[in-house]
Amino acid sequence: MGLVLALFLDRYAVRSVLFNSEESQRAHPKGSTQNARTLEHFRRLGISEPVRRLGLPADHPTDVAYFTRFNAWELARIRMPSEAEKMRAVAAAPATDQVPEPILRANQMYVEAFLLDYARTRPNITLRFGWQVDHLAMEADGAVVEAERSSDGVRESWRVSYVVGCDGGQSFVRRTLGAGYRGFDALQQRYMGGRMIASHLRAPTLVRSVLRHRHAWQYWSVTPEAQLMLASLNGRDEFLVFSQPANDARSHDATVATMVQRAAGVDAPLQMLGHRPWTGGVALVSERFGEGRVLLAGDAVHLFTPTGGFGMNTGIDDVANLSWKLAAMVHRWGGANLLDSYELERKPVAVRNTIAARELAKRNGSIPTSPAMEEDTAEGEAARRQVGAHLSTFGEAFASIGLQLGVRYDGSPIIVADGAPPADNFARYTPSSAPGGRAPHIWLDERRGRGSSLYDRLGIGFTLLRLGGHAAGSAALEAAARRRGIPLDVLDHPSDAARDLYERDLVLIRPDQHVAWRGNRPPHDPDMLWSNLVGAT
Repeated sequence: MGLVLALFLDRYAVRSVLFNSEESQRAHPKGSTQNARTLEHFRRLGISEPVRRLGLPADHPTDVAYFTRFNAWELARIRMPSEAEKMRAVAAAPATDQVPEPILRANQMYVEAFLLDYARTRPNITLRFGWQVDHLAMEADGAVVEAERSSDGVRESWRVSYVVGCDGGQSFVRRTLGAGYRGFDALQQRYMGGRMIASHLRAPTLVRSVLRHRHAWQYWSVTPEAQLMLASLNGRDEFLVFSQPANDARSHDATVATMVQRAAGVDAPLQMLGHRPWTGGVALVSERFGEGRVLLAGDAVHLFTPTGGFGMNTGIDDVANLSWKLAAMVHRWGGANLLDSYELERKPVAVRNTIAARELAKRNGSIPTSPAMEEDTAEGEAARRQVGAHLSTFGEAFASIGLQLGVRYDGSPIIVADGAPPADNFARYTPSSAPGGRAPHIWLDERRGRGSSLYDRLGIGFTLLRLGGHAAGSAALEAAARRRGIPLDVLDHPSDAARDLYERDLVLIRPDQHVAWRGNRPPHDPDMLWSNLVGAT
């Protein structure tokens, strides 16, 4: 999260220093899902295209396939398009299509390595990798941060305007604030509950010897003996494995290797590259998202079970929300209460998303297996059919477009409510310009390339959309923004399709692409409106 926050701040011309106790990004796979909203954020940063070249090959299926064992019966398959197929669909999409940046299956370790390389090229980012922050003192007008370089013990002290702890589940910053987690800390069930192990392995022959005609992104082995998930990282020989071994696999490579070979049904050669323990069923949210000039984001404020791929993506949405507010304060156009809106807007989203991930984990622990599943008999066929029917209902776990794009900030003090928002739906996204939600997407020309999306034309600050070709004058609104130093771009789009989609002539969009206000006439008191939107009331 820290890298993405720094990149957003760089975009807003705000200098930052990023401390990381590791010398570089840790080369261990985490989540493999960059969801549609995250890719929209990357598009704003100008990096969605190179990110899309990471991970699985463009023509590799992203199916989720369930088997008894990988060389035996296939129980169910949730079919999903390859990256190339998704991009062809985007090229042929109608003007009001809502997914300009489809979900991407690229592991977090590849994306983080790219982000670090990119951050090194940015003028406003100072990197301190290999430095451990061990002291934080809050002051009325900022904070003092002290850190030590692990290689030689050299120390530095920094006086900063704001601190954001993106430092994970054991967050030093959160502990300094005295904020604890609330929620569910475990889930006891057969799989995706309690102590789990995430393993990184290389299997040089598995694809050609077992999986060559069964290509997928995730391969699940489901038997009465055990469950196991194998996710392809590069489409060839590297995989991420989720297992629930009886003993501690951090020091016993053979335990996980044996489980993978049993799931594969063959003694395929395996090279273990690393293990990382985690706890299935976790759904934890911090009591507070900050105090004064010290804020928290990512795993420091919410811990997920990695079903659905919500954890990292929720964190990126955190920093998209927080970064523009920090920039507003640094550039002195944000109001005194603007940063208070961060917790008010993001904490409900964290609760919503952690609970959704936990519910998906429960489903993975309740698959109705039986010993007959592996028998070549009529009874075995019936058992496999029953399990396959159950597994075929899991599709929304891997789509969840409503959860990805449907985040809303209804009730926020910096949103001017107007009209009933659509109901929150995990699997379906309903575009709406009702203030609080993501600005509905529209393609502005036929090219479907860079510059063709509405999102490509939105400004770094606020953007006023004037739609339908008959919008009333906005001079007073623009003048009020100039007086306050609020960055405002004006975008005219005369199409009827855009006017119908937004249902108003005038729409103000925040820097994070959420609708802040809409109307058919300019506000009666533009200065009061801006006062609301930037937290000055």
